[in-house]
Amino acid sequence: MLNVVLVEPEIPQNCGNIARTCAATGAVLHLIRPLGFSISDAAVRRAGLDYWPMVRVRDYENLADFFARNQVRQMWCLSTKAPRGYSEARFEDGCYLFFGKETKGLPEDFLEAHRDCCLRLPMRRRPGA
Repeated sequence: MLNVVLVEPEIPQNCGNIARTCAATGAVLHLIRPLGFSISDAAVRRAGLDYWPMVRVRDYENLADFFARNQVRQMWCLSTKAPRGYSEARFEDGCYLFFGKETKGLPEDFLEAHRDCCLRLPMRRRPGA
């Protein structure tokens, strides 16, 4: 089982797609605030996320709150700026995969503090971006 950690996600559709994947695979979804959308019961119903009750969602005020409430044995920070590719990692049962906000990725200081746990995503940048 994996744990997916979204740090300050901004786009509700992206979070919804990841949540659906978590529901299908049994992964736990950890959301680090601030969120760019509401996950209240009314907002989830309005968005038509009928699979939301099948997702194990945990909500945190910030990264400090997350680490205070979880014993993380293995973590991977996924970034386009990491030195090694994601295919070089060995993902153990119960590991945590950290993804940053869509517009900026994971905070630079967080990446620097966990440099040995950073994996590069093979994302292509849009022309002119």
